[in-house]
Amino acid sequence: MALSSLLANECQASDSALLQPHSSAKAKNVIFMFMAGGPSQLELFDPKPLLNKYHKQTPPESFTKGRRFAFLKDDAKLLGSNRRFSRYGECGMDISSVMPYHRSIVDKVCWVRSVATDVFNHGPAKLFMNCGFQSPGRPSLGSWVNYGLGSESSDLPGFVVLQSGPRGPRAGNTLWSSGFLPTRLQGVPFRSKGSPILNLTNPDGITRDAQEDFIDTVGALNRQRLNVVNDPEISTRISAYETAFRMQSSAPELTDLSTESQATLDLYGVEADKPSYSKNCLLARRMVERGVRFVQLYHTDWDHHGGHGADLDDALDKVCKDVDQASAALILDLEQRGLLEDTLVIWGGEFGRTPMGEVRDTIGRDHHIDAFTMWMAGGGIKAGHIHGATDELGFGPIEGKVHVHDLHATILNQLGLDHKKLTYRFQGRDFRLTDVHGELVEGILA
Repeated sequence: MALSSLLANECQASDSALLQPHSSAKAKNVIFMFMAGGPSQLELFDPKPLLNKYHKQTPPESFTKGRRFAFLKDDAKLLGSNRRFSRYGECGMDISSVMPYHRSIVDKVCWVRSVATDVFNHGPAKLFMNCGFQSPGRPSLGSWVNYGLGSESSDLPGFVVLQSGPRGPRAGNTLWSSGFLPTRLQGVPFRSKGSPILNLTNPDGITRDAQEDFIDTVGALNRQRLNVVNDPEISTRISAYETAFRMQSSAPELTDLSTESQATLDLYGVEADKPSYSKNCLLARRMVERGVRFVQLYHTDWDHHGGHGADLDDALDKVCKDVDQASAALILDLEQRGLLEDTLVIWGGEFGRTPMGEVRDTIGRDHHIDAFTMWMAGGGIKAGHIHGATDELGFGPIEGKVHVHDLHATILNQLGLDHKKLTYRFQGRDFRLTDVHGELVEGILA
């Protein structure tokens, strides 16, 4: 019985494109904390004194020529920041007063100040950051990772999605779609209230033995059909039934935080019965402990154009308070438990915000694709390091540019996957996450 169990787990782990990774892996799991809407790097992590000096002045044409913006007009003026910054840690990273808990992880993460993308509208830009392409239909990063490595968990999905904030992210479930990859690789959203998965509990009158008999019977019928037509989606259906059956026990145990100490709940700022980003960060740690390969957290309301509920003052304060403590706590908790070494953690949105202001009753900032800040930690990433820099007004990188394709290539590399070799043949050609682009960002590797 023990041998059968071990062999079954081995089959589960190897249910992927590869029998083994392309190279030695530095990370086994990924947690991507996605700040949907585009956090303003100029208010959080990349202060520009010269921007404050020339506040309300027209930027030189040399800075704006050839750049694309979503809503700004030709007469847009530079907007200084009223946020107070101080330098922290041995690396001397600038952290805004609006993100106080991030001071505790300054020397534990790598700050990438020079990220760039191609797309300046929310839905397409989120798709680009999550799937490497701005239109629906391509597999997400989490799906590619599970395709390449398989899952280490037999009782939970290999790719789980957790959401928080006042609404879902623009582009919806296309962000965690498996695209043309087998649908067993798509992200599985867990609900923030009630049962984490719908229909997790059996209806009245259905015993576990009866349900197990049903699963076995349907599985046998599906396998007969699979042998005839060899349709991979039948394999997906078989796997879905079996995983769902096991999740009836594993999912409630996963989301039951009563086993966590009060000190841990306080570290994250979790109120056990209240859905929140903080709770999702704690659940993410519990998931990687249980072998979930890829956990994606989405927190919305970072779109600060100005106007009611979208200003750079009270509205920014609120969303930063939502995520600041728990984001830092996740790094500290993973490190304390010895999990950070094997877990690659990523924090950031689909783009940044412009150095010019946008007037909508109150002043905010427009979408900016040429330079914004993300941070990464664990999984072989250089800790306490600042990578890249932007010009004196924050328009674009002056060193260490990291394009989204480069970011994806580096994430895959840390998992032991070569982005040029991880391909899937569809409609007559080989597709990959990075298309025909992407270079490894050597400067952020430990």
